[in-house]
Amino acid sequence: MRVKIAYSGVNPSDVKRRAGTSNVLAFDRAIPNMDGSGIVDLVGPGVDVSWVGKRVWLHKTGWERPHGTGAEYAISAPNRAFELPQGTSMEIGAALGVPAMTAHRALFCAGPVTGKTVLVTGGAGLVGFYAIQLAKWAGAKVITTISSREKAELAQCAGADIIINYREENVIERVLLSTDRTGVDHIVDVDFGANLSDSVLMLANSGVIASYASMGTPKPILPFYELMRKNATLMPFLVYSMPENAITDAGAAVNAWLGAGTAQHNITKRFALEELADAHLAVEAVEIGKVVISVGGETVSI
Repeated sequence: MRVKIAYSGVNPSDVKRRAGTSNVLAFDRAIPNMDGSGIVDLVGPGVDVSWVGKRVWLHKTGWERPHGTGAEYAISAPNRAFELPQGTSMEIGAALGVPAMTAHRALFCAGPVTGKTVLVTGGAGLVGFYAIQLAKWAGAKVITTISSREKAELAQCAGADIIINYREENVIERVLLSTDRTGVDHIVDVDFGANLSDSVLMLANSGVIASYASMGTPKPILPFYELMRKNATLMPFLVYSMPENAITDAGAAVNAWLGAGTAQHNITKRFALEELADAHLAVEAVEIGKVVISVGGETVSI
């Protein structure tokens, strides 16, 4: 189906893909950006015509395809789009995609977290910020790590129960004290290899470590017997190649969470379409929060 784009969202993975640092771009020419929002204006054969006129938020639009959302129109398969709930702006719709889908998968890959204690490393990041909120929405207690006062304020805005500045505090001791020394049930981890030795010490018996990156140590050495003694589950995953049922579940849950009316978002910089290169440079500079590009804006129509 064809989507008239309102906003395009830029992620770190978009920047890495364009720069060729995460994988080799498979196309001579490509329109960047995975996430976006807009209105469906045309559908192809076999696609339900009821999609036409719907406001949608898009994810992994440019995955294994040359055409992303950084344009006036984008082509999307129905399983790469979700209807945007009433009351949620198009701008917010473009901020969801990769961060929200990743946060959901990292939280629920091994089942519900209701009543459990969840540790979110990097709680002020794009994924961490949403992971805290989704975990609280699901009924979990949330501990998170941050590295500055500014990031602590973001984690507090997201609703974290315990916020630990890892530059100033002993994270392991604080986590164990906060859990009666039993450890956390589930870890949403932004850097698996770099955090692994600490994660094992903080993990409860039969706990889960779900990780979506390992930039600090790309090829970590596993402490097998320590993990074995705790009956630990390791869940590394890539949001772009998640199973179809995981994609469906994530989109439905994110929409339900949005519908609850408590969602917070952190859009920090906005650019026009002709400033798309500047938007990528802003993300390259490790901008805290989501960067979006206004294409048709909130007034986009068909």
